[in-house]
Amino acid sequence: MASGPLPLTLANLLLRPGFGSRRTPDRAFDRLAAQAGPADAEFTAEFRFLLRHWARDERLTPVGWWSAQGHVRRHLANRARIRRLIAEHPEIVREPVERPVFVVGLPRTATTLTHGVLSLSEQHRCPRLWELLTPDLEGTPEQRKKAVTAARTMVGAINLFSPRYRDIHPMTAEGPDECTFALPHTIMPLSQARIPEYQARHYARDFTADYAYLKQIYQVLQYGRPRRRWVLKSPLHTENLEALLSVFPDATIVWTHRDPAAVVPSFCSLIEHGMAITLRPLDLHELGATWLELLSRSMTRGLAARAWIPPEALIDVPYSWLGSDPASGAPKLYAAVGARWTDADAARLPEVASRPKGTRPHRYDLARYGLTRSDVDTAFADYNALRAEVDRA
Repeated sequence: MASGPLPLTLANLLLRPGFGSRRTPDRAFDRLAAQAGPADAEFTAEFRFLLRHWARDERLTPVGWWSAQGHVRRHLANRARIRRLIAEHPEIVREPVERPVFVVGLPRTATTLTHGVLSLSEQHRCPRLWELLTPDLEGTPEQRKKAVTAARTMVGAINLFSPRYRDIHPMTAEGPDECTFALPHTIMPLSQARIPEYQARHYARDFTADYAYLKQIYQVLQYGRPRRRWVLKSPLHTENLEALLSVFPDATIVWTHRDPAAVVPSFCSLIEHGMAITLRPLDLHELGATWLELLSRSMTRGLAARAWIPPEALIDVPYSWLGSDPASGAPKLYAAVGARWTDADAARLPEVASRPKGTRPHRYDLARYGLTRSDVDTAFADYNALRAEVDRA
């Protein structure tokens, strides 16, 4: 991937005049913070730290720096809005988020498909991408159109700058999407740049406050609207189950499973196509080593938390349930979470189970990322033992 598509090349040329602000990241941050509005000091300081170290990656492209600033701006603006809405409507924090379902597991284990299947029920409430990018109370049709248009613009830019991305992970502005976009501190900045200082801070972080804030976001999205059971999803929850369950103690955890030897190269391929937008050149072996560490650490933390999750709150979903035969797996999934699978749900199943028109098969290989089957099996030895039990069951 030595050269990017023409739209990406042109975008880098157009953004180059502003690229110099990367050398003064604190000044750039002050401008973003002023635009976003007032937020609490600790939250602001964390994002200042992130942008400061994000700017230090010497391989960052003009589009990469633009994307970094957009990431920080969005989280600061959302935090300010949520705080303002709660100040104006204190009853928001009394909104019950009861018995939510969280889909977790390694990425590329059919978490998106599982979430999509669960979103079919009229009894379930799944956050849409546009809502996660700009969480707010019910607004006017014009306000909704503006938020949806902004989400479509983001998705369109990704697909324009990295045409294969849609083949691997299709996104739509109005489709259900994952909590990753709402959680303020995740590993996803590491999918756009090399930020070792942020990675170290991430490892040391207590995520309880992040999940308390995530709950506030869903309370805002629920306030004044019909209450339905929230169905939420992110592979990134896997490493933070203890914090998640401390905030959502009555949650049901739906844990999807797949062979890590397929998961790791598939996810590295996704990261490669996304990171090619923001960094030049890419070191694919470095990418492989980084994400093998991040994913195996996530699983180690998830397995440790799993030991004390009540059995009735944990549902294991083998890849074969939906990855191979969604028509037979979907009713089993609904029964497991205590929901009713209807004929109407079955009729809509192809909407979420079929590949989008025009997308190509996704092919990937461990060796491309400097990894072997032995590397992956060693990193995920404990998880593979669990997965064998799940498959037998």
